Amino acid sequence: MTTVLGIAVIGMVVLDRLDKSYPPPLGDAIAYSPEVVDRQGTLLRAFAAPDGRWRLEADIDTLDPRFLEMLIAYEDRRFWSHAGVDPLALLRAAWQLATNGRIVSGGSTLTMQLARLLEPREERSFAAKFRQIARALQIERRLSKREILKRYLTLAPYGGNLEGVRAASLAWFGKEPRRLSLAEAALLVALPQSPEARRPDRHPETARAARDRVLTRMADASVIARSEVSRAARVAVQGRRRQMPAYAAHLAESVRQSAPERRRHSLLIDRGIQAGLERVARETARGRGPRVSIAMLLADARSGAVLARVGSADYFNSARDGWIDMSVAERSPGSTLKPFIYGLAFEEGLVMQETIIEDRPGNFAGYRPKNFDRDYQGDVTVRKALQMSLNVPAIRMLDAVGPTRLVARMKRAGVRPSLPPGAAPGLAIGLGGAGLTLEGLVQLYAGLANRGKVEPLRYLEDSEPAAHPATLLTSPATWQIADMLSGVIPPEGAPQLGIAYKTGTSYGYRDAWAVGYDGRHVLGVWIGRPDGGSVPGLTGYRAAAPVLFEAFSRAGIGLTPLPRPPAGAVRLAASELPFSQRRFASSAGQAATGAPPEPAPEIVFPSEGTHIDLGLAQGMATTPLALKINGGRAPFRWLANGKPLPKSYRRRVASWTPDGRGSSTLTVIDAAGRSASVQIVLE
Repeated sequence: MTTVLGIAVIGMVVLDRLDKSYPPPLGDAIAYSPEVVDRQGTLLRAFAAPDGRWRLEADIDTLDPRFLEMLIAYEDRRFWSHAGVDPLALLRAAWQLATNGRIVSGGSTLTMQLARLLEPREERSFAAKFRQIARALQIERRLSKREILKRYLTLAPYGGNLEGVRAASLAWFGKEPRRLSLAEAALLVALPQSPEARRPDRHPETARAARDRVLTRMADASVIARSEVSRAARVAVQGRRRQMPAYAAHLAESVRQSAPERRRHSLLIDRGIQAGLERVARETARGRGPRVSIAMLLADARSGAVLARVGSADYFNSARDGWIDMSVAERSPGSTLKPFIYGLAFEEGLVMQETIIEDRPGNFAGYRPKNFDRDYQGDVTVRKALQMSLNVPAIRMLDAVGPTRLVARMKRAGVRPSLPPGAAPGLAIGLGGAGLTLEGLVQLYAGLANRGKVEPLRYLEDSEPAAHPATLLTSPATWQIADMLSGVIPPEGAPQLGIAYKTGTSYGYRDAWAVGYDGRHVLGVWIGRPDGGSVPGLTGYRAAAPVLFEAFSRAGIGLTPLPRPPAGAVRLAASELPFSQRRFASSAGQAATGAPPEPAPEIVFPSEGTHIDLGLAQGMATTPLALKINGGRAPFRWLANGKPLPKSYRRRVASWTPDGRGSSTLTVIDAAGRSASVQIVLE
């Protein structure tokens, strides 16, 4: 007896030393798919692991409980009680092999299957099975049952390059495995046994048969009711593999590249809001031609947290250059900087809303700005000048406050406009003569929404708001701007949302902008072609503003009222203004009266060599092409390919409907017989 006991002790010591000398692989070095998640931890985008496989870590706490119950009942019903090996299951499998001459059912536990996944072997032999048993015993000594189950459900094969139940559920059902239907849960139980032969996209009938066998066995084991089995068996297997989630695709790619060593990146993005804005972008782009893209950015002005960022209308659409992130691309901002010009003037006490300012042609040391429609209003109030986005009054105001000061305030707010190397800021910056990103523009407008304080935009969950936010404008000045912009008429068909907003259109119809805000949120919209091509008729008010209102309506954020006027902010009637503020006086801007004669006509749109997409190549209906000139004396006569247009024009704006694609020559002749021509290519 003593001898037997001694041999047993020695044996246990030897086995313990062997166990420590040859530990099992536990998968700690396995590379997982990097994940980018939103503020609630919901998956925004995942990337394939370095070996090309989709391998997402399973979370036992969030998995569908019925799926787990079915898995254990089907694969290893004594999983929670055995030590890695189920002797009864092994004996049953051996007896079936001996009596039937073939394997009827396996005796492998989930722990043994995990051992095979961690240490793959090609051969099927008794020696390989004994190694699995040994490894399973070792694994059970090191991991808890929940850890074993988690690792198995992370590494189990589900067809193709899918590993783990999360990747499988996303690929086959388009959702996380939190709440599965009975048919879905049964299919996920069946797939790992023979993942390639049962792939739903290649062998849907085989997959369905395997699923139904799982359902039948679960009914036999009283895990599920037979009435439920009948309903689940009637559900067809969808033979399609879905694309992995790719919300905020550009941003996700950027944060992943910035920290490639991290497996999980947590953003402040809200997936629900992000999905809503992406739908608006896709739907709008369909009606704007095949090459037009859309970018949007929504932020919380008080904290700087970015709730949604749409870089393009469709990340995977190559025709729209969808891979280009237009939310961070530098473009001409058009008239969107005008509110900040007026804000500086309010801050200095130069004007009030009812101050009269002149809207007539002017000459600012050789710079002669013109209104977008080439019409002039004469004397207008400051309020009307901003709401109508008149160019000349804005430049008069910028000349008074100084473009250098405007740029300095922008830089103070953390936004640096792009200017030509070595060039000082000029008056043209007020009409879009600088490069700016949608991201930068939204950050500036966040200052207007946050009473003049600018919180830098933040994307990462572990980032902190600024300890001392920069001051863009004084609080009374920002209230005056919001009061005027909230009075801008919404685009046709849009509801009155109570937001303040401003639009902008860059030179040549290349960029359409709209930026709006309520008492807390700022939303910016850009529309155009990523290659910088012209889109005839593309304006901020007609193209971008409707998208702004639609996005605000569908974002689901709940609009916050604009702030009440702070101390010192008043809106005075014209009769209440001090004498010095009744009319804005500027020493610059020589009026047209007494100015030199108009120069020869110059075609400013379309410009020489421009490729213009009118949808002709896709057989779309021809869109009238807007024609614009500077200079010259009315009336003007236009010729297209040598053929005169039906009528002459007294204004410097005309339109032409081409009859086909290809190269065309446009010529304009003024009343003095002077002419200008351009060659363009219509697509």
